[in-house]
Amino acid sequence: MRLYRLIKKPIVTEKTSNLELKNNTYVFEVDASATKIDLKKAIFEIYGVEVDSVNIVNTREKFKMGRKGVQLRKRASKKAYIKLKNSEEKIDFSVLK
Repeated sequence: MRLYRLIKKPIVTEKTSNLELKNNTYVFEVDASATKIDLKKAIFEIYGVEVDSVNIVNTREKFKMGRKGVQLRKRASKKAYIKLKNSEEKIDFSVLK
């Protein structure tokens, strides 16, 4: 059950879509306590694909000015770049195994 809590959501943007096509790499927002080994197990368990490598990036907290001088804050998070072994394998986010 813990494996399902590690992966919060996939990050789908233009930049990550290009990574999927060129390098067979997917990007997920993950829990702050996630490790590379745990993520590798979780991806195999949930999506049923073999993982080649896992890279983790901690993003920093960002601030910007909003309306009427109010400061808005985007919280710090943790992202994982998951590269699959086979180029034929794909992750379909609509179907869980």
